[in-house]
Amino acid sequence: MASIKDVVFVQSERHDVKYVLRICAVAALGGILFGYDTSVISGAIDSLRDYFQLSPAETGWAVSNVVVGCIIGAALSGWMAHRLGRRVTLFVCAILFTISALGAALVHSFLWFVIYRMIGGVAVGVASAVSPMYMSEVSPKDMRGRALTMEQFAIVLGQVVVFIVNYLIARSASTEWLRDVGWRWMIASEIVPCAIFCATIFLIPESPRWHVLRGRDEEALTTLKRISNEQHAHSLLGEIRESVSSMELDARNSVSVLKRDGAKWIIFVGAMIALLQQLTGVNVIMYYAPLVLKSTSGGIQAALFQTIWIGVVSVAGAILGAWIIDRKGRLPLIRVGSVAMCIGLLIVSWALYTQTTGLLALTGMLLFMFAYGMSWGPVTWTLVAEVFPNAIRSIGMSIAVSCQWIMNFGVSQTFPMLSDNKFLNDHFHGAFSMWLFAGLCLVCMWFVLKFVPETKGVSLEKIEAVMLSRRPGGAPSQVSPVNTPVVPAVSGQE
Repeated sequence: MASIKDVVFVQSERHDVKYVLRICAVAALGGILFGYDTSVISGAIDSLRDYFQLSPAETGWAVSNVVVGCIIGAALSGWMAHRLGRRVTLFVCAILFTISALGAALVHSFLWFVIYRMIGGVAVGVASAVSPMYMSEVSPKDMRGRALTMEQFAIVLGQVVVFIVNYLIARSASTEWLRDVGWRWMIASEIVPCAIFCATIFLIPESPRWHVLRGRDEEALTTLKRISNEQHAHSLLGEIRESVSSMELDARNSVSVLKRDGAKWIIFVGAMIALLQQLTGVNVIMYYAPLVLKSTSGGIQAALFQTIWIGVVSVAGAILGAWIIDRKGRLPLIRVGSVAMCIGLLIVSWALYTQTTGLLALTGMLLFMFAYGMSWGPVTWTLVAEVFPNAIRSIGMSIAVSCQWIMNFGVSQTFPMLSDNKFLNDHFHGAFSMWLFAGLCLVCMWFVLKFVPETKGVSLEKIEAVMLSRRPGGAPSQVSPVNTPVVPAVSGQE
């Protein structure tokens, strides 16, 4: 198998691939903070539960409250990216992440802990939409999949880092110190990646499409020349100007494009892709792995150490996914990954049901996370950034990511209640939820294979016809296409 260097740094006569991947890597720092912020709670939740004397429902709220902020942030992301630009919006996210980390680490009441965590959630919600939006707009279509998998790679890298930090903090600590102080250090550690993001975000250019949208053609041309050769850059600029000049509606009225034929179907499919990712149960593993493993590993320190390996195999899966996604396509990854994820969850459920100690439960989690890392993780972010035509791109991504976070909230909030349910524990020993998510993995796979077309190599300007070809009824819409670009995308060009 090719090395990750071979996968990523492929030269092109037309595009400066290394430059594109460098600026995408900076934007992907938003993904690192996304993964760091949402997963830091996994190491702190046991101590938080004792410190604030939380009930099962309140324990779920301690984890899932951040998702409420994510929903708000995702809903605001389209407006912010359009008004402020992608780069400034990501800088605002970095500031919000910093405020959240400092505030949540210093509080002495559960109410203020929730408030500060929600602020971080807003940043996560915005970054989860704007980072892949930016990457798709500066990436040529023949490398769009590789560039967008950087978002998933960044998310799992952030998770691995925070798992290691949590373990190092808890490794030699007493239960009392972790309850009173340790969880504060875990949450405050996020300030370090926040500072790196703030220091590097203005080293990347603004999206050329946003510049043209704002009448800054010369700035757009400068960036396009850096991305590709001069002749190609002028050609791209002409196409961007043409698409922008054809706008029929002001962005403030962009919601009216939803009335156009086919738009609602495409947004429904895009939103379902994002929503179904959460129904695979991935965040039960990411948020609650230490609590699940605690019963089979012998203690919280051992469980935190095992959680590091969950993050490591996620990174390995993301590397494999990056190597495959532009070669084999999106749908084969979903097919293979979903089946492997189901098998992994069944292994975890068997370990819990039979109360098998040792590494069996961890083995199932590792298989699940490796399969997720190469399939649903990168493919979801790639498809959500690809499936929307230019006219509904901004509002479509905002709706899809909002739906994802709404489902994330539902799963995160209900899992502790399922896990602590006396009837389910007495009869299934914690295995019921794993059985449930194993079945849902197959349902999610069915939906994608049934209604989502292969998007490998399809330009964003042609994506509408491809998407409508899978609409019930079979044939694409014959009505005027949805081609009024509110947030155009560079990656759709040749």
